Amino acid sequence: MTATPISDPRNVLTPEALTMMDAIARTGSFAGAARELGKVPSALTYNVRQLEDALDVLLFDRSSRQATLTAAGQELLDEGRRLLDQMDAVANRVKRVATGWETQLSIAIDDVISRSTVFDLCAAFYAETGAAPRPPRQQQARGDASAASAPTRLRLRSEVLAGTWEALVSGHADLAIGVMTSRELPSGMAMQELGLLEFVFVVAPQHPLATAPEPIGDADIVHHRAIAVADSAHRFAPLTLNLLPGQDVLTVSDMQCKIEALARGVGCGFVPEPMARAAIAEGRLVVRDVQRLRERTALGYAWRTPAGRAGNGALGLALAWWLERLESPTTRRALLERHHGPARAGAAR
Repeated sequence: MTATPISDPRNVLTPEALTMMDAIARTGSFAGAARELGKVPSALTYNVRQLEDALDVLLFDRSSRQATLTAAGQELLDEGRRLLDQMDAVANRVKRVATGWETQLSIAIDDVISRSTVFDLCAAFYAETGAAPRPPRQQQARGDASAASAPTRLRLRSEVLAGTWEALVSGHADLAIGVMTSRELPSGMAMQELGLLEFVFVVAPQHPLATAPEPIGDADIVHHRAIAVADSAHRFAPLTLNLLPGQDVLTVSDMQCKIEALARGVGCGFVPEPMARAAIAEGRLVVRDVQRLRERTALGYAWRTPAGRAGNGALGLALAWWLERLESPTTRRALLERHHGPARAGAAR
């Protein structure tokens, strides 16, 4: 077997060498870096020459008395810092997994759930689990105690109707917020209620149904285009709600698009009252009474239990954190009610 020569870049591009480059750049001199790393300057000079020989480039401008990087040296420094941060992140995630923290927690969020509340929960999760943003490497010495450990990575995915449930059942999500509680709960899953979400039938002030005698029956509604949001399910049978046989339909991607289409008088339809509240208050939409029963949908949140997860581990600490916060009646109400500004949300209901 032939030994790999020392000049092979893989043999010299070590974490120690990248740390040395980082220290030289931060301190501005070989002497300063040597003091920080507990070495003599000549050792650093030798190691830098090894790097230069292996890469066949000059990393420092020898004409300057300062440790001035060449363009190639700056590129190595930038990439080296990125690699060192990634190594630290991997080590910290391994430690967190060993103590019960998941590497990643995937959360499927139905389009009718308040995005502002979800992001408030994300911010609280990062703050309470010690996952403050890590300062840039050039602003900290290695081993700085102020550098926060890498958190469980959160992955949020927006879904609609059956797609929210499908994401959980198929294993693409660990937690699903906004699922219909009427669904049959399979083995390995658990569910809790969020509350009731009220839907109202709305049209634009200029729409013909805005002045129709109330309550408006299906025989009148069927002659007007409905606006619906597409179910995001791929394998499960998509749900179609509040559409009449023979009715023309405009399908959009999310509830904000639906509300916009409704406000422009393009069609009619049912929308979550909290999401349309601002448009109704502004007069862009008007609520109309219809003959069919007023829509109220029971929504909940569901998760994969330890028995339903791969392996035989207990409930992860990140998932446990989210489940604890979701027990709050205030949080549950905010997830259904608090829709501020143009945050994207919605579903075909």
